[in-house]
Amino acid sequence: NIYVKSQRAGERVMRSITQFLEKRLKVKVNPDKTKVGSPLRLKFLGFSLGVDHNGAYARPAKQSQQRVKKALKLLTKRNRGISLTRMFEEIHRKMRGWLQYYSIGKLTNFIQCLDKWLRVRIRQYIWKQWKKFKTKVTNLQKLGLSQRDAYVFASTRKGYWRTAHSKTLSYSLTNRKLEQLGLMNMSKTLQSIQCD
Repeated sequence: NIYVKSQRAGERVMRSITQFLEKRLKVKVNPDKTKVGSPLRLKFLGFSLGVDHNGAYARPAKQSQQRVKKALKLLTKRNRGISLTRMFEEIHRKMRGWLQYYSIGKLTNFIQCLDKWLRVRIRQYIWKQWKKFKTKVTNLQKLGLSQRDAYVFASTRKGYWRTAHSKTLSYSLTNRKLEQLGLMNMSKTLQSIQCD
């Protein structure tokens, strides 16, 4: 990556650098992977740049963010039929390395949103695992709902995703409860990595 002040300067530098690399060093420059553009839009090794009142900062590129969310979506597919323990281990393996790699960048807001979205995915998975009406009632009561409320909520005709967003499931399968079951808190993990 070579940074200059303008698009015009960038194009001039790219021509001269390409000529130097190809004629003097005999290195073939791939035109598909070589471009002039704003450093705020281009990516390098999974990072792009952002700017705020403190100046420029690194952050995971949009494509990197989309890829990791897609990977988590596959791990938490509601028809996978694996134990929560195994799923949480897979999430931990995936995200620990990802967070360590990108921790030098600014990503707190993205990780907070990803945490929130992932918890809803897990609530949806758990709700589907419970399957039978009786199992739902029993488990909701174990989580603190009265028998009446458990019966009413277990009777819902809403789809899995809408049910996972409901206040009842959020209040019974709390963030803390999900952590106790083994779900990684990515925001806390990121904080821990950045403090080391």
